[in-house]
Amino acid sequence: MKANSTTILVNNLVKKFGDFTAVNQVSFEVLGGEIYGFLGPNGSGKTTTIRMMVGLLPPTGGDIEVLGIPVNGQIRDILPRIGYMSQQFSLYSDLTVYQNLIFYGQAYGLANTEMHKKIQDAISLAGLEGYEQTPTKDLSGGWRQRLALSAAILHNPEVLFLDEPTAGVDPVSRRAFWDLLYNLVSEGITVFITTHYMDEAEHCHRLAFIQRGEIIAQGSPSEIKNQTMQEEVLEINTPQPEKLLSVLQQKKASEKILFSEAELYGSLIHVFTPQTKITVREINNTAKDAGIKIVSIAVVDPTLEDVFIACMREN
Repeated sequence: MKANSTTILVNNLVKKFGDFTAVNQVSFEVLGGEIYGFLGPNGSGKTTTIRMMVGLLPPTGGDIEVLGIPVNGQIRDILPRIGYMSQQFSLYSDLTVYQNLIFYGQAYGLANTEMHKKIQDAISLAGLEGYEQTPTKDLSGGWRQRLALSAAILHNPEVLFLDEPTAGVDPVSRRAFWDLLYNLVSEGITVFITTHYMDEAEHCHRLAFIQRGEIIAQGSPSEIKNQTMQEEVLEINTPQPEKLLSVLQQKKASEKILFSEAELYGSLIHVFTPQTKITVREINNTAKDAGIKIVSIAVVDPTLEDVFIACMREN
């Protein structure tokens, strides 16, 4: 599939379980050669959506096309051209890395003449050299993740669907996993990935925020920030962030300070406000009265986490 051409098209997708609507009128387009992120909290409809996209769940309504082929009724034509890595990817713990890949190669219907070369290519791409004879049960979470990705790309798919692939993996392994994804995209593979990690969303070319089954924002990270963030963000550096945050929230509850939201951001505090100068003065006075030192307070560019929090509040 050519870069920038439509690879995935989802139109008014709906999924109901009895009276509960898990996905409600979801529409988006994924272009060839991009990483498209689906970002939302647990229970927002991410997994339900991706399972419909790969044919594991029938939609209640709406349409899905992958590689120009309707998923409903023609999924068998799509499956050989896509890869899918679920939250609970099935690896066989008692098999070695190489034996697991042989199993998946056979499941994909790869001929013996090409299987071993494809396995070696996948091992090389995932950085698993030297682990071929290691039992899967002896791999750490990050290396099991690499093996799962290797199995998902073994048949050279054109589109890769990844459902929360880095959940529970340490930050260093997550960073390495994203390096692998960029390598795949450089080879022409399109990636659709669900996540609840804000730092990962920053690495997507485009993304959508989903909440309670509905898309509430979509576009590139910069587009989403520009379109949805109406307030400025103040970043406060203080030796007592938890204490200051508690005091600020108490003041806000009594309507004695002007801001819409305050959240911890690592060891810092981010405050959203429509009137920066007034809020800075009020924060400084509040901290002084509480005996809390403020090292610095400044306007900063909003992060995707800031934007996500703002979107969640508004919806």
